[in-house]
Amino acid sequence: METKIIITDTHTHLYSNEFDYDRNEMIQRAIDAGVSRFFIPAIDSTFTQLMYDLERTYPENIFLMTGLHPTHVKDSYCDELKHVEDELAKRKFYAVGEIGIDLYWDKTHLQEQKRAFRKQIQLAKEYKLPIVIHCRDAFDEVFEILEVEKSSDLFGIFHCFSGTYEQALQAISYNMKLGIGGVVTFKNGKIDQFLNQIDLKHIVIETDSPYLAPVPYRGKRNESSFLVNVLSKLAEIYNLPLEDIAQITTENSKSVFGI
Repeated sequence: METKIIITDTHTHLYSNEFDYDRNEMIQRAIDAGVSRFFIPAIDSTFTQLMYDLERTYPENIFLMTGLHPTHVKDSYCDELKHVEDELAKRKFYAVGEIGIDLYWDKTHLQEQKRAFRKQIQLAKEYKLPIVIHCRDAFDEVFEILEVEKSSDLFGIFHCFSGTYEQALQAISYNMKLGIGGVVTFKNGKIDQFLNQIDLKHIVIETDSPYLAPVPYRGKRNESSFLVNVLSKLAEIYNLPLEDIAQITTENSKSVFGI
């Protein structure tokens, strides 16, 4: 009897309004393709109820995070951080994320982003949870904070990793797995050029859907079933069967999220 492969999407925004017209069908397509574990990052308090609704509909498949996304760190960020604290005190989450620093869209709130990032790292340590890092145009700033906060109880995922080989090694040195998604299939993605030098034990896979769809869907809405395309590319890079990549990356996700 053939063993069904279990694929884990470690980062998908299933509550996005881009899925409003076909969410259940899209999730079923992913499950049919072997993607049966979905880890859902938070953005801010306005999405909390949507995340709870998803979890209630798919209790065996959906695993929630809580956190404040760096692009949503505004003047009222202290209220949002209080929401994260209250959520953590009231129920189980599988990570604090996605958190970090984003200097691509706006540099206005850099200092607030740094404070929010540190505070949420400290909350994750307090609750013995992994962090899921969002980093865009901000490797130096993110690494500076990880250097200050590094400890045996700091661990997690560097979501949507798109840095250099040296930055990959630095992220791994802070007990971070590298979240690999559609970018690995892009011609100009660059990470495919060195990824085979990184041990697979440091890799998890993700879609970041509805964003960053892999080739041949680049530019279209991403969805979790497209993880198979990411797996195919990794199988090519590591010269291993797709099923092996699926199994190893799912085991890696279990070591991070504890489930």
